[in-house]
Amino acid sequence: MVIRSVNLETVCGYKSKLPKNTKPEVAFAGKSNVGKSSLINTLVNRKSFARTSSQPGKTQTINFYNVNDEMYLTDLPGYGFAKVPEQEKQKWGEMIERYLHTSTQLRAVLLLIDIRHEPSANDRTMYDWIIYQGYRPIIIATKMDKVKRSQLAKQLKAIRKGLDVEPDTIVIPFSAVTKQGRDEIWDLMEALCADEPEPDMTPDKGEREEDSEE
Repeated sequence: MVIRSVNLETVCGYKSKLPKNTKPEVAFAGKSNVGKSSLINTLVNRKSFARTSSQPGKTQTINFYNVNDEMYLTDLPGYGFAKVPEQEKQKWGEMIERYLHTSTQLRAVLLLIDIRHEPSANDRTMYDWIIYQGYRPIIIATKMDKVKRSQLAKQLKAIRKGLDVEPDTIVIPFSAVTKQGRDEIWDLMEALCADEPEPDMTPDKGEREEDSEE
């Protein structure tokens, strides 16, 4: 995608009212230090548009980035940082759940996993939780420049096994340093945000509506 414009349009805290966007959304989830900001910066060709923090767990908002006035990249709060109080973690979880339940434009959730390590318990919990919410996560294996090419297949297999993903789950290795994987991620997001998104990657809205009524 050719990036003509990008801006941080909406920032939502725990008590904020979520925007009723009319354009497709793709959400990014992952641990606090997995590289979400670096991925977003690489995707939009900006060095420091999405701010990275030296204090993992500092981001406590859902940030909506408007790209080309055509779609939104939604940056969800990071998870799994031990020093964040449990009460705060619970609030973030409730905020994310509210977004997943109420967004009418969300086409997919990209779950970022550090390729250097097997998925953590928090990663597995998030993966299962996204599935429960009615979405099929697309896995982005970040920091691929930090592993040897000969180890790449092994590490990707470990991610698949660690999360116990479905056989046809998409896993894309990515590096913010070399930008490898950027075009593949954009191609996928553009396909998802087209007028007719692929059925197997969209949420089962019927189930989500039933769940919300319980």
